[in-house]
Amino acid sequence: MDLKIILVMGLPGAGKTTLANALAKKINAKRLNADEVRKAANDWDFSEEGRKRQAKRMAKAALKLKSEGHHVIADFVAPTPEARSLFPADCIIWMDTIKESRFNDTNKMFVKPKKYDFRITKKNLKKSFIKNFL
Repeated sequence: MDLKIILVMGLPGAGKTTLANALAKKINAKRLNADEVRKAANDWDFSEEGRKRQAKRMAKAALKLKSEGHHVIADFVAPTPEARSLFPADCIIWMDTIKESRFNDTNKMFVKPKKYDFRITKKNLKKSFIKNFL
């Protein structure tokens, strides 16, 4: 399998990190978690501009890991089409398991993706998805 950058996206609380961690184990991928990347950058701006900066940071880190010979799995909200377009995903997994998160600003900003490779609509489907991935 060619090296891939996989984006696991969706609202906060949808199960992105859980799925990404399990999937990374299965395919021996490096992980990028949005919260950890934000913490390292000390950038807690969740405005549209802040989210674009975050997508660019995540993209830069993912491309670096891929260039070093790794599959990469990144999990972050990627709430807008523009934020998603800034991230070079080879595969997009949309965690569509909740209707809204506990963050009203994110709920208002979130645009359901029109383009994705996989859509998970129930949290209990994650195990089945991971088992059958690839």
